[in-house]
Amino acid sequence: MICYMLVLGIEMDPYVLLKAPTRDAKVAYAGMLSTFILACSITPLLNYTGKFKINFTLTLSTALSSTASPVLTRIITSCKIGKSDIGRLVIAAGMHSDFISTLLISIGYIVYPIREKPSGKSRIQEVVEMSSALVLQTVITAKVSPIIMNWVNNENPEGKPIKGSHLVLSVAFMGLVCSCSPAYGYSPMLSAFMAGIFLPSKGRVSKYVISKVNYLLTTIFYPIFFIWMGFEADFREFEPGQIGTWARLFLLFVIATVGKVTGTVISGLLLGFHWPESVALGLLLSVKGHYQIYLAIAANTAGTTSTTTSIVLVIAVFFTVVYIPSVVSHIIKRARKRAPTHRMALEWLDPSKELRLMLCVHGPQNVPAAINFIEISRGTTDPGIEVYVTDMIELTDKIAATLVQVDGVDNMRVTDQSVIDMREEITTAVQDYEDMNGDGVTIRRMLALSTFNAMPHDICNLAEELVAALIILPFHKTQRPDGTLDAGHSGFRYVNRKVLRDAPCSVGILVDRGLGLMERISRLHVSPNIAVIFIGGKDDREALAYAGRVARHPGVKLTVIRFLVETSLENASRRTGNYRVNVAEQEEEMKIDDECFAQFYERQVAGGHVAYVEKHLANSSETYSTLTSLEGQYALIIVGRGGRANSVLTMGMNDWQQCPELGPIGDVLSGSDFSMKTSVLIIQQHNVKGELDGLDDDFSIM
Repeated sequence: MICYMLVLGIEMDPYVLLKAPTRDAKVAYAGMLSTFILACSITPLLNYTGKFKINFTLTLSTALSSTASPVLTRIITSCKIGKSDIGRLVIAAGMHSDFISTLLISIGYIVYPIREKPSGKSRIQEVVEMSSALVLQTVITAKVSPIIMNWVNNENPEGKPIKGSHLVLSVAFMGLVCSCSPAYGYSPMLSAFMAGIFLPSKGRVSKYVISKVNYLLTTIFYPIFFIWMGFEADFREFEPGQIGTWARLFLLFVIATVGKVTGTVISGLLLGFHWPESVALGLLLSVKGHYQIYLAIAANTAGTTSTTTSIVLVIAVFFTVVYIPSVVSHIIKRARKRAPTHRMALEWLDPSKELRLMLCVHGPQNVPAAINFIEISRGTTDPGIEVYVTDMIELTDKIAATLVQVDGVDNMRVTDQSVIDMREEITTAVQDYEDMNGDGVTIRRMLALSTFNAMPHDICNLAEELVAALIILPFHKTQRPDGTLDAGHSGFRYVNRKVLRDAPCSVGILVDRGLGLMERISRLHVSPNIAVIFIGGKDDREALAYAGRVARHPGVKLTVIRFLVETSLENASRRTGNYRVNVAEQEEEMKIDDECFAQFYERQVAGGHVAYVEKHLANSSETYSTLTSLEGQYALIIVGRGGRANSVLTMGMNDWQQCPELGPIGDVLSGSDFSMKTSVLIIQQHNVKGELDGLDDDFSIM
């Protein structure tokens, strides 16, 4: 606990007491004051110690009005709301509350010390000695520690190991100042806290001590702490049959929560918060932790309370933590309702904003196709396109052995020569393209170096950080010299399927069968014939949105092929035995499809930029025949994956798919029976999850 309290103190800033209260400080003070008043009014009536003791009442009231800031910070960070305005506010308010309450207990210990044995000195003599020692410790720490710590920090700059003698000197100084007041009867634990708050919180030494002590606490102290707590909480002495036991437990929980909520609601009214957020603040700030548990057990050890009362206090502490995930879930739910829609997909992308693509490659063999893909996707110079060319490299034991830790954001560097050579070859190729055809095109290099199990997660996180609207993944099969596709790499197939499921934006899988072999596409002459197939559904609308960008390239001939169901069979298709569909949903989807296609037709086809072909089909058999008739006509065919949307034109095609991740149409076009010279791009639109997509980590709700 001495180590715990030292680190807690180092992370506190005592000089906030000399500044005007900030918004988070006002919230903390209001919650503390209301809880303290409520606790002082009720706890004397509950007979916790057999008879009224003012020192116990004041200590208990202060502990109930406090907040376990390390526990609260850990929970808020784990729930991923630490970057939001309410997350930052509650963490700062928790720090204020923890600091003030622990400071009050530290000062109150001088007047009402907890001792197992009497010291033999008069009360006045004890107070004078402890006060003098604490003041001396505080003055030495505040005046001398910055000089010593700054000297050590200057002698040991970042990037170099700390000299052993300097580290020993720093730790010895901390130990010395922490032991001043305990020599005169003051609590060693509270002395460590009082010394910690005046030690510099910045600098290498402080960061080193905090990191090492926290590691020690996590790996050793906390397990032992809870074992000790269970050992001291002897349930054989617990009195479950007494109604007073449960009354004390219930009222402790009520005081801790209602007091905090009352204070935060009042402060929220003055500060202009919405009342649901004020209530959530109060519930979050009522969290208790290790220090409050220690006080409960220490009171029992010193004979101040009974075992039953200590167990009740410990159980009440646990109850203040269990509901926190529900509170955070409610905060996120409200934030999603109020957040603007921010869907990462091409269909919803503002045309005036730059398109961001994450283009993944397995190696240099994917680069020619990648460059031609960038060229046809570039659109207009303004707003342009930003492409993040990302190398997908499996982290093997051999490569892992070559990783070197460096400073900076990317703290690991690969020194494996084969990886370096491969990345340089890719970089040179894309850089040459950007230099020659760079108007409106910005290319950046990224790296996804992971095991196949972790790579999908890394790619999704990277795409989210880059705010990419589309991820392009290479197909796991590659083309042989004779034109056929090989068996493929099962690891990359696993990555593709996982990314399709979890991606934060739209995803495309590029089956390269000649796109990289053709002459580099340019704007000076017509090169490839490209087609987009539109049947219906959100994935096909996304494919159409991408095709709209391809249509802006003067060196491309684009044809849009729309598959329509025969009018006489349209109603019958809804009554097919194995084809279950909600008619209202289907009609709504068809309405959206028609509106989307009408806009595309008006902008592209009517202006003569894009050729248009209609195919009226009756069933999936005719769909298959029509697809095979396209063989050899186009260099690239763009299709939607299809998702789970059923259509009479694709019904039954799922039953014999070789690669379900490509969808029914994409699977046919990339199959071994189709053209050896036609590449295929299969696009899946971002799957919107939750009430509203696009709730960023730094959302605002206050």
